[in-house]
Amino acid sequence: MIEGIGIDVVDIARFQESLDRTPALRERIFTEREALLKVSSLAARFAAKEALVKALDARDLFSWHDAAVINQESGKPAFIFTGALAARVAGLKVHLTLSHDAGIASAMVVIERI
Repeated sequence: MIEGIGIDVVDIARFQESLDRTPALRERIFTEREALLKVSSLAARFAAKEALVKALDARDLFSWHDAAVINQESGKPAFIFTGALAARVAGLKVHLTLSHDAGIASAMVVIERI
């Protein structure tokens, strides 16, 4: 059964401007591993975290580092959860898709009860 759906889009150039204007933003939002990626991938991961919050309706539990986005061996993106978010998603399957093209990064999250 579907528990929630979230989507977010990010203008990559505008996101880069935000990172340039506030260098600490990169460290605050992304794990060390994520922070090494190029800006289009960072924008997609930011969109993923925003979409996750929307799908879970869990802004009060959300900590940026508790939802790291990785690529599985197949290349498929997935979340690794820690902290309060790990407890919140127990018993749920979190589906994630990312895209970036033409200056826009997007992400969609579907939460399914298993």
